[in-house]
Amino acid sequence: MDIRVLRYFIAAATEKNVSSAAQSLHLSQPALSKQLKELEAELGTKLFSRGNRGIALTDQGNYLLKKAKEIVELVDKTESNFNEAENDISGEIFIGCGETEGMRFVAQSLKKLQETYPAIRIHLHSGNADDISEKLENGLLDFGIFIDPTDKSRYDYIKLPYKDRWGVLMRKDSPLVGKETIKPQDLFDKPLLVSRQSTVNNELSGWLGKSIEDISIVATYNLIYNAGLMVEEGFGYALCLDNLVKTEGDNELYFRPLDPPLEVNLNIVWKKHQIFSRAGNKFLEQLRKDIENSRAQ
Repeated sequence: MDIRVLRYFIAAATEKNVSSAAQSLHLSQPALSKQLKELEAELGTKLFSRGNRGIALTDQGNYLLKKAKEIVELVDKTESNFNEAENDISGEIFIGCGETEGMRFVAQSLKKLQETYPAIRIHLHSGNADDISEKLENGLLDFGIFIDPTDKSRYDYIKLPYKDRWGVLMRKDSPLVGKETIKPQDLFDKPLLVSRQSTVNNELSGWLGKSIEDISIVATYNLIYNAGLMVEEGFGYALCLDNLVKTEGDNELYFRPLDPPLEVNLNIVWKKHQIFSRAGNKFLEQLRKDIENSRAQ
């Protein structure tokens, strides 16, 4: 498959109209149609279903679209890092992270890095550990920030000098607001919103003293912002990390930590035997320096 043709395919799939896609690509419609038909012939499958109102992707087409975007993104990322000036550090760094206040420490290192090397560009991707792990494996991310517990056996990593704590997000009119901390038995009869990340739920099951499937789960979430809105609307209580949702001032939400405390470490990870761009190496140097300084304080 030619990378150029994959770009044509992405444009057609996005526009859902060959004429519009051809115009955006500065091609004639017959030329683009020919390229798409040749791609289908090369793969031996139908990628589009064509109708009076335009085109739609088949199941195979949807699969190719996901992979084509990953391939094109990886090619663009590689070309960008090869185009670094010989005597100046430039390039791009791609970092995946979950929702955590600990990202502030990494952000401070990135700020120092860019002050020294202003040509470096940072790209952040937010997601859970499963999503970030997949993108690391596919080469779409240079680094990932994992909140324990996660399987780090496939990665090299540095432990960050920050701990997150688990607790419960609730409305200010909840009967649990009066408690300074939340014990397992406080939640046994409550409707809960929990992370859909399996390793996190194993940790929470250990804290609860029973399988998380044995309590009343009314919803799962990937990232906490929308789950916070559901809590605010009275949908239930969210088990989550601290400092991710605004709970001070006139806000409708309160956070209460778990008792016994459940704290988790943060790690920045990368693939074993990873070969970094010069920008990536400079970031690691800056991060290690900042971690050493933090420990010395």
